Amino acid sequence: MAPKAPVRDRGPHLFNPVAFRSVTARNRIMMSPMCQYCATSGTPDDWHFQHLSARAVGGTGIVFTEATHVEARGRITPHCLGLWNDEQRDAFKRIASFVKSQGAVAGIQLAHAGRKASTKRPWDGGKPLSREEGAWQVIGPSALPFALEYAVPIEMDRKTIGETIELFVASARRAREAGFQVLEVHAAHGYLLHSFLSPLSNQRTDEYGGSFDNRIRLLVQTVDAVRGVWPEELPLFVRISCTDWVDGGWNIDDSIRLAGMLKAAGKVDLIDCSSGGLDPRQAIPTSPGYQLFFAESIRRRAGVATAAVGLIHSPDFAEHIVANQHADLVVLGRTLLAEPYWPLRAAKALRAPTPWPRQYERANIF
Repeated sequence: MAPKAPVRDRGPHLFNPVAFRSVTARNRIMMSPMCQYCATSGTPDDWHFQHLSARAVGGTGIVFTEATHVEARGRITPHCLGLWNDEQRDAFKRIASFVKSQGAVAGIQLAHAGRKASTKRPWDGGKPLSREEGAWQVIGPSALPFALEYAVPIEMDRKTIGETIELFVASARRAREAGFQVLEVHAAHGYLLHSFLSPLSNQRTDEYGGSFDNRIRLLVQTVDAVRGVWPEELPLFVRISCTDWVDGGWNIDDSIRLAGMLKAAGKVDLIDCSSGGLDPRQAIPTSPGYQLFFAESIRRRAGVATAAVGLIHSPDFAEHIVANQHADLVVLGRTLLAEPYWPLRAAKALRAPTPWPRQYERANIF
């Protein structure tokens, strides 16, 4: 059965608080993890501080870091964030502390790019790095490249699989030490964990390939291991691509089945519902709310809380999503890039009694 409807406080549903375990977010707006491609050796700097802090000041309920990688080999580009050492952890402390001081919940997404690693930044073309540009060997479930121009990954053996799970565990420990309150495991967009889920990229014949239960094994083991070190009172989210948008690939029925199993195990609190990213042949019919069906279906059929993401721009549409129980959270990406204070504007548009930062109250007249 679907999660119970939230108890209504006052004002619009979008601005009702929501609790996950011991953590309460002030509203249902979550900032999507969005890569900034400007870290040095995986370490966040002043750019990341201002980027995340501005959205906390702007009224967002849950502020997530971009994909933060569990090892250097797992970065999408050489400029992506990481959490594989204590220096990175210590740099994150300042960010998490300030985000929380502004009334937002500080979240971090842990990731491994797998066979889609070792590429240039989008504004540098986004293609795979050459050897002269510092390319590194990528890994994956099978020796199948993401696309023709991409490197063929080394098929991971059981030892590498076990080591990768431990990398997620070590990063989860550091995330807690840095002060984050929500952790999300990234199993979407064609990256490592997603590539194990889909039969298009996973052609193994051992216990990590073939059947549905085998293909989800790495994600389930990673969630179990991370939950073992992530405090029981803190929530754990999982982001998935609910469909590959390619015939014969991972699909919404698979996602509902997986979400139900994660829910039944009692270790995952929310499914962050995205899609695509695994296969260049994908044909995605993008339009506002184009992924809402996935969040609503998983919420209703798997009985787990969900987050809806995908071209959600207007306050009225965001309110519609939450008020009609299509999803528990709305996840904003480009909307918050363009307008860090969108939640404050949305609150005014929806007549929600949301306080502004005192330093900015004199602007609350428009």
